[in-house]
Amino acid sequence: MPLSVDLLVAPVLRCLHHIRLSRIIGMLLVILIVIPLITHWYLGSVDGTSQTHDLPGVDVLGKFQAMDPEELRHHVHELHRIKSSVSNELLELESKRQRLQGSIGHYNGEVEQAKSELESARNELATLKLQLRQTQKELEETMEAHRPRVAQPHRILPSEDDNVLIAPPASSLSCRQHTCFDYSRCSLTSGFPVYVYPTEDSIFPLDSYIQDVTLSSLEQNLYLSTNPATACVYVVIVGTLASRLGPRDMERKLTTLPYWRGDGRNHLLINIARDYTAENLFRNVETGRAMIVQSDFMFSQYRAGFDIVIPPVFTWEAGRDAWDSIPPQVPAHREHLFSFIGEKDSSSVKASEKGGLLYSDDASRRNAAGEVDVLADLVAIENNDDDNLLVKVTCGGDSVQGLRGEWKLCGKPVERQQVLRQSTFSIIIVAASSVMSSVLTTVRLYESLKYGAVPVILGEQVQLPFSEVIDWQQAAFVFPLARVSELHFFLRTVSDNDLLKMRRQGRFLWETYLSSPQAILNTVLSVVRTRISIPPKTVPEEPSPTIYNEDTYPLLLEEVEPISETGMEFGPVEPPYDSPKFLRNFTTSVVDKHTLWNTFPGPFYLYPYLPTDPVLPSEAKFLGSGLGFRPINKGSGGAGKEFQESLGGNVPREQFTIVMLTYERESVLINSLQRLLGLPYLNKVLVVWNSPNLPSEDLRWPDIGVPIIVIRTKKNSLNNRFLPYDVIETEAVLSIDDDAHLRHDEILFGFRVWREARDRVVGFPGRFHAWDGSHQAWLYNSNYSCELSMVLTGAAFFHKYYAYLYSHVMPQVIRDKVDEYLNCEDIAMNFLVSHITRKPPIKVTSRWTFRCPGCPQALSHDDSHFQERHKCINFFVQVYGYMPLLNTQFRVDSVLFKTRLPHDKQKCFKFI
Repeated sequence: MPLSVDLLVAPVLRCLHHIRLSRIIGMLLVILIVIPLITHWYLGSVDGTSQTHDLPGVDVLGKFQAMDPEELRHHVHELHRIKSSVSNELLELESKRQRLQGSIGHYNGEVEQAKSELESARNELATLKLQLRQTQKELEETMEAHRPRVAQPHRILPSEDDNVLIAPPASSLSCRQHTCFDYSRCSLTSGFPVYVYPTEDSIFPLDSYIQDVTLSSLEQNLYLSTNPATACVYVVIVGTLASRLGPRDMERKLTTLPYWRGDGRNHLLINIARDYTAENLFRNVETGRAMIVQSDFMFSQYRAGFDIVIPPVFTWEAGRDAWDSIPPQVPAHREHLFSFIGEKDSSSVKASEKGGLLYSDDASRRNAAGEVDVLADLVAIENNDDDNLLVKVTCGGDSVQGLRGEWKLCGKPVERQQVLRQSTFSIIIVAASSVMSSVLTTVRLYESLKYGAVPVILGEQVQLPFSEVIDWQQAAFVFPLARVSELHFFLRTVSDNDLLKMRRQGRFLWETYLSSPQAILNTVLSVVRTRISIPPKTVPEEPSPTIYNEDTYPLLLEEVEPISETGMEFGPVEPPYDSPKFLRNFTTSVVDKHTLWNTFPGPFYLYPYLPTDPVLPSEAKFLGSGLGFRPINKGSGGAGKEFQESLGGNVPREQFTIVMLTYERESVLINSLQRLLGLPYLNKVLVVWNSPNLPSEDLRWPDIGVPIIVIRTKKNSLNNRFLPYDVIETEAVLSIDDDAHLRHDEILFGFRVWREARDRVVGFPGRFHAWDGSHQAWLYNSNYSCELSMVLTGAAFFHKYYAYLYSHVMPQVIRDKVDEYLNCEDIAMNFLVSHITRKPPIKVTSRWTFRCPGCPQALSHDDSHFQERHKCINFFVQVYGYMPLLNTQFRVDSVLFKTRLPHDKQKCFKFI
């Protein structure tokens, strides 16, 4: 029975009267803790008792106890039967559940596949719509083009009907290009045919040396013609033996030339001086309308813009093949600040005996005294020990006598060479004021340029070789004689940058125009051709013999699966579109004349396109000059979606050609080719088959939507990578190894970057040249670095223009070194481009190396590979005379890379 609350509380209240407050508080706390515990225990006891009476197991147990054994056994069997029936039903339900789950998974897979196919169909539809828009744009451009594309007209050549006798001018001294040259024989499309009178039966006596020089130099000339009836220009070679003839005899012999036509129109009279004492053969000779080409000219004789000054032709080396005899271009400053060694001709005060210069005694004395005063100033400056000047006014040994009044050339060539190798500047004092040019002046200029002493010419009246087209101010200083007292001050102010630039330009001029008989004669003809605005011959293309021909067909893979590595569409897959050629073939020769003559490689070839072709202003593509342009979103711009639909940029649309070098790695090659399926803007693929063995007969080639041309090479050479094959019909070339796996977005990003830097090599793996201070040499380095100076051409874009230069203009010894080591072709290309542009390459994306799973080990993993590359770099530096590679400290990523965008905008590239 429950306890009464009153009975419990009453005694407590009685005790409160006798207890302190603190004890009361303690007791209350005890009561508040104890009473809930007692209450919890009481309620728990009551609930436990009631639950015990309500358990169903108690009644069931009693029921089983009341059953007899037989009834109990029957009941157990019934329970087992029910259990078995329920288990079977459960198993059946589980089986049905699994079948339903499989069906659901199958249907989910079909749904996902349908979604994927729908997305693919949408992308394909978008691509087709884009291609349709591109085709419509091309059609509109074709219909709206007001001017058809200019093609070269038929070649127009003169005939015998054009040979009309015209009276010669009153005086040949009045001849100029516009008055004495017959343009009717030289159509713009004639090709500039040149006829050279035979030297073996020349009307002028020629020694064997002149004959050999002429034959060996001109027989390789591109313009040589054997048909005099259609020639534009006629060349007459005159040697030093003609000095035995008098002026009237010279005139009579000239008029007997079969194509002289009374006045010598379009004739070049080339007086080849083969030694220091060559004479002015055509002084006081009536030459009619013929042009005179020689080294010595008087002011009264020279016809500006008509006659041509050339250097003498000695037994000199051939240009770029003479690299081993030329000193390096650095350091900028050498032992001597400047040098001059010469001796004044004492016979200048006497009368001329050979028809040379004629001075009055007073004039000769004043001129000689003035130049002695000049050298007195130079000798006084020589005492300045700070710059160690070298000035000598007496020869004291061997010397060469020039024109009357001209300073003698002192010493033997080897002795002068030694002095010039140690001189920063070389002083050249020209002859008397009545002399336009002379042999000795040209010899001093030649030697100074060759050995890297920047020429300092005293005498503004001088006419330097080919000055009509060569800008000598870029390679030499020309001062009036009166500036000699300030010469030392001026030369000390020249910075190293300017000094090395002039030295480099001087070597280019020497190699290209002065170094050999062939260079001199080619330059003479090119000067005349440039005057009459005829473009040069086109640069040779490399034939592309294929492994497969009309009788043999390559086997094709049955199916090639496209590879989607980024889930993005990168533009329309267009049919092949070739880059237009020779759009500036005539304008280049006129508009860019100065640039062509004064920059590498010179004016001797016409190229289909140049990386430096001018770019239109931005609005021109919308205002009358939009042919071929594909601006982003029609000029409105946009993010990733609009960006991928058009090429944009500053130049018209174009494509690129892949050149893939391979050597007996068929499975690797085929795998790399398959990865190119669906690559936008791809024109074709050239597989350069470097192996002497043909591909396997059962080798199957993938169909990637563009032509795959397999080139059969003459030999196994890495130089084959850069041959200008005639089947390459795009300006952009992607050179790639067969084991270099690039994603489509990487290739297209590199292509877009190259379109904005067409004169550079744009690639992926970077390398650099490092200075070895202990050995004072260069090292090739592939370590990770924050600076680079090369990109490997195993994955790089370059302009086809550089393939022409690599194969036809770059020194042959470099290509020979590549063949010797079977290595370094990529270094050679980087050297060449940096030498021409004075710019470093451009690296794109973060790739530093390539990994090709399953590929055989490459040659680059061999230790000797790096040793050879060290040697290559130092050898190439010797050939060029300096290190052309330049460092760069940045790489290029896309504009919106790592930029946070709104959810409705797309990046240009996801991973770049």
